[in-house]
Parts: sequence; structure tokens; C-alpha cells
Amino acid sequence: MARIIESDSRRIIKMSVDDIISVVQDYQRIVPRFSTAEDARDYLSDTVIYIPEDIN
Repeated sequence: MARIIESDSRRIIKMSVDDIISVVQDYQRIVPRFSTAEDARDYLSDTVIYIPEDIN
């Protein structure tokens, strides 16, 4: 689970290995549909990928 770490001027998202693998899997599932990096970038700019937050 991702954790949000807040400091005075910024928020940092600390991601677990499973979070990173999940994001990479989503990326790999989405990107092969496109023939150019520009097409993939345009599509991903409108795509929302959620990472669950660990609430402690």
C-alpha cells in the first residue's frame, strides 16, 4: 500500500514493490495499443491510475 508522507512544503508518496508492479502492469496493458510514444503519452495523460493508500 502506498503511504503519503507530508513535510512542510510537499507530499511524498512512498510506494511498495507491489504498487510499482501494479502501475507497470497497467502501463504495459495500455501502451501496446499505440504505434507511437506520442499516441501513448496522449492517452495516458487522460488516464487515471489509482494507488491505494495505507491508512495508519
